[in-house]
Amino acid sequence: MSLIQHASGVHPSVTTAADTLLGGHRQLTRAELFELAELPHEHVPGLLSAANVLREHYTGNSAAVEVLFNAKRGGCSEDCNFCSQSARYASDVQAEPLRSVEDFVASARDAYGRGAGEFCIVVAVRGPSPKLLDRIIAAVTAIKRELPLEVAVSVGILDAPQVEALARCGVDKINHNLETSRRFFPSVCTTHTYEERLRTCRLVREYAIALCCGGIIGMGESIEDRVDFLVELQALDPAEVPINFLNPRPGTPFADRSLVEPIEALRFVALARFALPRALIRFAGGREVTLQGLQDLGMLSGASGLILGSYLTTSGRADDKDFQMLSRLGFEVAR
Repeated sequence: MSLIQHASGVHPSVTTAADTLLGGHRQLTRAELFELAELPHEHVPGLLSAANVLREHYTGNSAAVEVLFNAKRGGCSEDCNFCSQSARYASDVQAEPLRSVEDFVASARDAYGRGAGEFCIVVAVRGPSPKLLDRIIAAVTAIKRELPLEVAVSVGILDAPQVEALARCGVDKINHNLETSRRFFPSVCTTHTYEERLRTCRLVREYAIALCCGGIIGMGESIEDRVDFLVELQALDPAEVPINFLNPRPGTPFADRSLVEPIEALRFVALARFALPRALIRFAGGREVTLQGLQDLGMLSGASGLILGSYLTTSGRADDKDFQMLSRLGFEVAR
């Protein structure tokens, strides 16, 4: 099946790469991804169209809708330069204690009532303490008993017993983002290493829990960094790749960074689909401020899911606008 049957006027490198993936021959190499990342702007529409063909081929028209639950706002010990939840920065986020099991369950009920099929518990910590892990296990057990929701957790760096405990209680997916390339990571965070993040991701795969692993673009990284980040993700083969666009937060070291250009944001979504054609590519934080009126086009650039509502410390748009967009574009919301 040739891409030319679906879109005309695309760059030959896009056609070749898409046909390679549509034929199921192999994953793309770094050199092939880099060639797509460097295409002149006039060829980006063809790249986006081809990524949409790949999305339809591998994941169909199902859209995965997720709601995040910030279970312990602020007070994080780590120094991630993009994050206003770090205790090291004078941001507008006030630290709050860990929420109760009842709060977890109530938030899950709300997420399901809003139309989400997935619920992600997020805690701003380096890694879970025994008390935190016990709270999450109790909450996940209660949620899975009551609601037909897929439950994910994002609780920082994990060891093998912690991953095993999360698997036993019914966690469907663990999120642990690489954020960027190995080379650029020290410019983003210094309180833990890239290898520590990779180790957690590999543990998740070992225990047969679905891995959710993505990152943020627009932090000052190069094109090479974006491609190398995708190559790292290829090696991990995550089930889900959330893509965030930096929304500079006051008080953080990245507060003065500019928003990524919309065309480059869309290009990266398409590149993620080319790098990981079978993955759930999920629009995450920063899409509203970065893409503004181009969010429809974003969903037609290879994405197959989105986060509904807020992104922990920033607000998204109204639920009805996202559901209207998905319906307008022919997506079916997965439940």
